[in-house]
Amino acid sequence: MQFTNLLQLEALAREILDPGTFDFIAGGADDEVTLRRNREDFERIALRPRVLVDVSNVDTSTTVLGTPVSMPVVLAPTAGHQICCSDGELATARAATEAGILMALSTLSTFSIEEVAAVSDAPRWFQLYVYQDREVARTLIQRAEGAGYKGICVTVDVPRIGHRERDLRNAYAFPKELVLANLVEMQLERLPVGVVDGTGLGKYIASKWDAALSWKDIDWFASLSSLPIIIKGILTAEDAVIAAEHGAAAVVVSNHGGRQLDSAISSIAALPEVVEAVGDRMEVLMDGGVRRGTDVLKALALGARAVMLGRPYLYGLALGGQEGVRRVIEALGQELALAMALSGRPTIKDVDATLVKM
Repeated sequence: MQFTNLLQLEALAREILDPGTFDFIAGGADDEVTLRRNREDFERIALRPRVLVDVSNVDTSTTVLGTPVSMPVVLAPTAGHQICCSDGELATARAATEAGILMALSTLSTFSIEEVAAVSDAPRWFQLYVYQDREVARTLIQRAEGAGYKGICVTVDVPRIGHRERDLRNAYAFPKELVLANLVEMQLERLPVGVVDGTGLGKYIASKWDAALSWKDIDWFASLSSLPIIIKGILTAEDAVIAAEHGAAAVVVSNHGGRQLDSAISSIAALPEVVEAVGDRMEVLMDGGVRRGTDVLKALALGARAVMLGRPYLYGLALGGQEGVRRVIEALGQELALAMALSGRPTIKDVDATLVKM
């Protein structure tokens, strides 16, 4: 793992991953306009650094929903970590523990809620995909609370799977030996294989997930446990306001990494209107295109409490297992600390909107 920044990891991972698996991780929907836009819009934002500020001590620590973390970065929920590394989510969780940051575990993980909890002291959220059988949601939420998870992150932007052309060309399916470990007792643990007119994940989503999911369901999820609800997949002020009205503790401004609706607004471009709309009623996170410490700094300046990181840590997992994930987190944290110092913002509280020019 010889790299100097997270942008280099994609090319390194391409060299070692199965081509179909690489495309599943790296690809987006349709023409991948939104996938590219997530990066391009970060690059358009300029920083306005201040000078002659004492930055002899820079502190990246903060809190997310009251949980102390070493820096404002959360490992985003991503499916099937064993496609990258045999230790899968266990390696990811251990790396998050080492780094002192939050991790969100996917419904579609290849190690279970309980198995991940057993190896990790890191604060964890559980990410929920909603099945037609609502008892699945009830069971998963209650298991997550029982295993010490700190929040339920409901993904709301996949009523149907996006048109992911790389996966369609590859007729991609998870290796048949892998199972969705959280869903074994519900007999929902296997994705279809041998699909000739789509993808295994696409067939699974179309047949199992609930496209009728609506705001009233958010109230029901909240009633099932005492855990805060985080709604992931918000891109507009209108939906952010409704989320606040339904008692969400936080929203994640996200276009699913450009994997759902192509030509959607980038997450960083959507962030300011969401922050303005909700004020101090909830915390706002964002994901999509974060590759540099300066990206984290820009998101914070525009009002994000933290960012979520997805593809880069999966590439790190593929390249070096737990150590690979740790090194990815460490590199991003070092860049953030340097960017804060060079901007004259020694603590996260010092970062505000005057730092950026759109």
